[in-house]
This record gives sequence, C-alpha cells and structure tokens, in this order.
Amino acid sequence: MKKLLLTSILLLSLIALAACGSDSSEDASGEGNSSDGESGKLAELQDAGKVTIGFANEKPYAYEEDGELKGAAVDIAAAVFKELGIEEMDSQLADFGQLIPGLKAGKFDVITAGMAINPDRCKNVAFGEPEMKYGEGLIVQKGNPLGLKSYKDIADNPDVTVSVMAGATENEFLKSEGVGEKQIQSAPDIPATFSAVESGRADATTGTEMTIKMALESAGSDKLEFVEGFEQPDIDGVPSYGAAAFHKDNTDLRDAYNEKLAELKEDGTVAELLEKNSFSEENNMVEAEVTTEKVCNGEY
Repeated sequence: MKKLLLTSILLLSLIALAACGSDSSEDASGEGNSSDGESGKLAELQDAGKVTIGFANEKPYAYEEDGELKGAAVDIAAAVFKELGIEEMDSQLADFGQLIPGLKAGKFDVITAGMAINPDRCKNVAFGEPEMKYGEGLIVQKGNPLGLKSYKDIADNPDVTVSVMAGATENEFLKSEGVGEKQIQSAPDIPATFSAVESGRADATTGTEMTIKMALESAGSDKLEFVEGFEQPDIDGVPSYGAAAFHKDNTDLRDAYNEKLAELKEDGTVAELLEKNSFSEENNMVEAEVTTEKVCNGEY
C-alpha cells in the first residue's frame, strides 16, 4: 500500500512539474516571437541596423561613383529598407555574374542592380516585386559599318561577333534570335565589352538600353556609336522587369520588402527615384498587373 501511495504521489508531482514547464515554455516562446513578430532574416537585420547589398557597376541601375553607391535600384532599396528601420547599407561591388552565387553563398543579404526577372533566375533566388522595366540596345563601331539594326542582323551574318557581359540576359536573348554561341564573346563588365568593339575583337555589344547608352556617354569614345532605331527582339523577357533578389530561405525579408515597396509605388516615391536617375515614369514604371509570379511563370 505504501508503495502504491508513493508511486501515486510521484506521478502527480511529475504531471504538475510538466505542466509548469509547459506553461513557462509557452510564455518564453511567445515572448521570443513577439517584439515585432517573428525571428528570421528581417529581425536579424533590424537588430543589426544594417543590410549587406551586392551590386554590379552598371549605370544607371547601380554603380559606384566617388566611393558612393548610386543608381535607381540602389535608391529604391535604400528607401524601402529605411521604411523597414534599416538605414545602413554595406555596399559590395561584384561582377554581374557573381551576384546570384554571392547571394546563395550568404555573402549578400540582397542583390539589386535592375536584375531582370526570368524563369531560370526564379529557380535560384526569391525576387521582390518589379521596380522598373526596360528594353535592349546595341552599340557598334562608329558609322555602323555592318549596318546592324537588330539581333536578327547579327544572326544572319555568322562572321559578326558580339561582346556581352557574363550573366546578362542578353546572352539568351541573342541565342533566341538565332545568334550562334561562337558569335558571342563573354566579358566581365560593360567597359570590357566597349573595349572589345573599339579594338575590333568584336563587332558589337548589347545590353539594356539605358545602361549602354549612359555608359557610352560617360566613356566619351569617338570610336563607338549607339544604334538609333534598334529593333527590339520579339521574345519572352523583352521588355525586362528589374527587381531586388533575396535568398530563397529569406522570404520573410522579401515579403516585408514587397509590402513597403508597394507603399512607395503608391505614394509616388518610386516614380520620383526613377526620374532622378534618368528613367521616366511613362516608359519605365511597371504596370500594376505585372507581378513577379507572372514573370517567373513566363507570362511576361
């Protein structure tokens, strides 16, 4: 009988202790998840007050000038992160082709350089909603000796070579228009593509219209010219829609970014920042019906 009584007392004590432990555990858990909600990448950055951004030196989207990070994508990101309570940006320059690998490796919290959303990239990163749209452009030797006006013109002449920045969407655009792989030369950045055309190692270079046009103006080269009246390729991905991109595991950060971005679109801030960086609201603002989900699915 004593044994039975002792066992019962012990059992009741354990139940009571477990109940106490459960209550305190729930309290601790609830307290840890409150203070603005949830743990995750967003909370981590808010606690640090700093975000690490990877960008390519591609004017006017994102570029470094006099040691300062500038550009439309950068200004938009800064405005959004300020709304999220993160005012310090640790800016890191990388070749365009290294942005996504750097993001996946955890080197950056976000990458933003007007990077075009496309289905392949959507498999590797979590894109924010589109911030801007843009078309393509072509630069050739002065006088356009080969009369190039489109990607089709390049495809029709297998002797024509074109220098393209590694990782840029134009690589696939050219192939879609029938340009052979042997005609495409890879370069690390825009200045390198210009150098290839100036030296005669390539006959042309291509990139987003605003980027190469402004780069040519800055370069002041008298050996190159921007092709006016360039025929935009009729393929998926043109026009392109540029957005910030996040690690696939950091959707909490992406979602919070999207929420504030939507507010800044609504109040006119995004249009103002585009205008400030040589874009135009009329030509470069994204239509309301265009979403990242639709672009990732190949609907735009």
